[in-house]
Amino acid sequence: MQVHDIAVHLGPAQAHLRQLDDGWAGLIDRVGDCGLTTALDRSPYESLSRAVAYQQLHGKAAAAIVGRLTALFPGQDFPSPRQLSELSSEELRACGFSARKQATLQGLAEAALDGRIPNREQAAEMEDEELIKRFTAIKGIGRWTVEMMLINTLGRPDILPVDDLGIRDGARYLFGWERMPTPRETRELCEPCRPWRSVASWYLWRCNEQPDYRRLAKS
Repeated sequence: MQVHDIAVHLGPAQAHLRQLDDGWAGLIDRVGDCGLTTALDRSPYESLSRAVAYQQLHGKAAAAIVGRLTALFPGQDFPSPRQLSELSSEELRACGFSARKQATLQGLAEAALDGRIPNREQAAEMEDEELIKRFTAIKGIGRWTVEMMLINTLGRPDILPVDDLGIRDGARYLFGWERMPTPRETRELCEPCRPWRSVASWYLWRCNEQPDYRRLAKS
C-alpha cells in the first residue's frame, strides 16, 4: 500500500534535510516543523476536483468557490461524480467556475463514473508516474494538479512539483541564485532530498514567503 499519513514521516524527513547542509538546516530552524498533512478521507476524484478550483487563483478565492459548490449539497463534504455531472453550466458559473474549469470538472466527473479515475484503494497500488499519466490524460488536468493530489491526498513522500513557480523561487532563495532555476535545474538541486522531496517542497514554499532568506552555506 502506498497511501500514507505523511505526518508519520516528518521527523525522519526533517532529519534527512537537516544533514544535507547548513542551508536546509537554517531554513528548518527558521520555519519550524513541517506542516504537511494528508487528507485521509478524500478520494482522488475529490482531490483533483478541488485542485481545479485552485488553479491560478489565490487560496481564499478558490476556497470560496469550493464553498459555494459544496453548499449546493447540504450534509455532504463534496458532490459525488454523478451529482457533479448533472450540474448545469449556469450552476457552476454561479459558484465561480470559468468555462474552462467547468469543462474540466465535467470531464473529471465522467472519468470517475466510467472508471478512468481509480478510487483511493486502487490508487494506493499505483506508482506515482502511473497515476500522473492516467490523470493527465483527462483534458484540463496537468502534472501540477496531480502532484498536489499525490502529496496532499495520497501522502506520497517523494514528490517535487518543479513546474510550480513557488518551488522554483524558493530554490532560488535557498541556493542563493540570482535568477530563478529552470524545472530541470530545480530537480537537480533537490536530488539529494530524496526520498523526502514532498517535505522539501513544503519548505521551499515557506522559503519563498521569506524573501530576505539567503542560503547560509554561501554566506
